[in-house]
Amino acid sequence: MEIIRTMLRSLVSKQLKDISKDTVLITGTGHGIGKELALLYAGYGSTVICVDINEKNNVKTVQEVKHLNRGVVYSFGCDVSKRDQVVELATRVHKNVGPVSVLINNAGIMPTHPLTQQTPEEILRVFDVNVFSQFWTIQSFLDQMKKQRKGHIIAMSSVAGLFGLPNLVPYCATKFAVRGLMEALYEEIRKGPYKNQINLTTIYPYMTNTGLCKNPKIRFPSIWGLLDPKQVAMRIVEAHRSNRLELAIPSFFLHFHNWTRLLPNSWRFAINDSIGSGVESDLK
Repeated sequence: MEIIRTMLRSLVSKQLKDISKDTVLITGTGHGIGKELALLYAGYGSTVICVDINEKNNVKTVQEVKHLNRGVVYSFGCDVSKRDQVVELATRVHKNVGPVSVLINNAGIMPTHPLTQQTPEEILRVFDVNVFSQFWTIQSFLDQMKKQRKGHIIAMSSVAGLFGLPNLVPYCATKFAVRGLMEALYEEIRKGPYKNQINLTTIYPYMTNTGLCKNPKIRFPSIWGLLDPKQVAMRIVEAHRSNRLELAIPSFFLHFHNWTRLLPNSWRFAINDSIGSGVESDLK
């Protein structure tokens, strides 16, 4: 019965919620998807808090957002991989802006070479930025949402959090970890007093043209070409406004993942080989 109800709900267009009164904190706004998200949320009239370790690029983003003459925008420098900096950021934001109602964990890095060529420092750093930063921001801002009895947390995983890929072993591990973090946190909230008040969304984008994929390998570029960060940002905002629990971009990737996991391993590997998408090593 629940399957039928879910199918019927998917056929009915959902009313998108108003986000004009939200205070949205986005990490990694210095460029790429984070920058496009800042521009979009400001366009909806949201108060936007831009956070990036690169303060120069972050200020440029804020200047572009201000040209829209819509929502209020703020710039905060922070290395979100450092827990003490994130805790201090939460204090500064609450004092200077107010409580955050939407948290978008977008910051990430992606070293792309074989595991045996990845240094211990690289591996630790990719986990610090891609995974632990999300723990620190959620711990720092979730209580603000609980006090408001409303909130939304959006986490950037990746299709690399659905499928393992060569030259991306640590990166894939971090994106699988984000997926597990959000699934467990959803259960924690769903079974607690803030069910239906605090929403979660996990995003699984395909390779996007942000500079993160330095050497993409694409067998069929007309079908599997790099995504436009502006289009990805639009899909993320739509997923937020419709309270989607998960969204792959393109959307069929999530269904494709669920289906191929039911197949024998040899079939799954053959399908992956035929698609032929991934990244080459960034080492000479």
